[in-house]
Amino acid sequence: MPLGFRARLFVILALFALVPSLVLTVAWGGATSRVLPRMSGAAAWDSVAASGSRAVRLAMEQPASEEAKAALARHEQELASSVTQARRFEYLARQTGPALLAVGLILLAFLTYLASRIAGHLSRQLSRPLDELVGWTEAIAKGEPLPERTTRRGAPEFGVLRERMRAMAADLERGRESAIAAERLEAFRESARQVAHELKNPLTPIRFAIARLRRDAAPELHETLDVLSTESERLEAMARSFSQFGRLPEGPMAALDLGEMAREATRTSVPDSARVTIETEADLPLVQGQHDALHRAFANVLINAVEAGGASARLEVRVARRGHEVVVAVRDQGCGIAADRLPRIWDPYVTDKTAGTGLGLAIVKQTVMAHGGRVEADSTPGAGTEIRLVFPAMSEQRAGATP
Repeated sequence: MPLGFRARLFVILALFALVPSLVLTVAWGGATSRVLPRMSGAAAWDSVAASGSRAVRLAMEQPASEEAKAALARHEQELASSVTQARRFEYLARQTGPALLAVGLILLAFLTYLASRIAGHLSRQLSRPLDELVGWTEAIAKGEPLPERTTRRGAPEFGVLRERMRAMAADLERGRESAIAAERLEAFRESARQVAHELKNPLTPIRFAIARLRRDAAPELHETLDVLSTESERLEAMARSFSQFGRLPEGPMAALDLGEMAREATRTSVPDSARVTIETEADLPLVQGQHDALHRAFANVLINAVEAGGASARLEVRVARRGHEVVVAVRDQGCGIAADRLPRIWDPYVTDKTAGTGLGLAIVKQTVMAHGGRVEADSTPGAGTEIRLVFPAMSEQRAGATP
């Protein structure tokens, strides 16, 4: 079976340490076993001793003084002593070679142990983080969540890589969610367009037929005709809602004052029985948008707030600047929305109303996002709900250039 990454890394690191050590140990042992005996000079001293002995014998055979003979005798003793010392050194050198080789082998064994420990540590420090990151890539590819933060392993660079991969995984997950949401929204829009088309086709002849029946029907049928007229109007309103949701805002874009638009939508959408407080911040920046679409969005939010507060609803409408954004906030004092249901109020076909289509806030979100903005909602059960529509503000230069 093929070796794993950690095993291969361990073998490579160990060989990098062991092979040079082994070569040096063998070379050192061989060199000492061959060079040390040659350094003794025993052969040279034997040759010198032989020639010196012959020379001394010849000199001794010649007539000479006692002093000369004594000098020759001392020289002969020195030659014998030097030869003995050379032979001793040669013997020690021959005995020392194996001992030095044994010491080298012991050092090699120690280096082998040390190298294995270091190689094992380095292989763990490299392989464990890499194995972990490889597992993360598989989890990211499958769309699975990454494991919780664990003890830092490996070099600091691996920590940076982990953080970058977590950020990348979060971006990919947001991209997946956005793509899924876009696909769902497009499917909802397509179904809304089809429903609107199917509703509109029979509504016109139905309305004409009701009008003709009113002219010729007996008085006892008027109540029935009123019911038909009311229900056909409701179907027509439903068809308009589906049609609005099925298409993005259309029409010319212009620089709009959201404070003024909020006041206008309040006058036309909130009944006289409701009490409304409008707060508009001074010197609000303009917003680039489509007037009719934004007016309908504001009206939808206000109508929902009135329905949540009942006949004597109390509403607070605030239009203020937040950095480079303009925020339109509508707060009611109704029953509020449970925390688990709050994120779903923007989804199509989600409603608590018996006669509602569930498209009001979905159309609002679609309109606001089409203008580059976003929607926010806070709610406290029993204390009311606040809906915020956030729009990017126009720069002063761009606002001045807008006709």
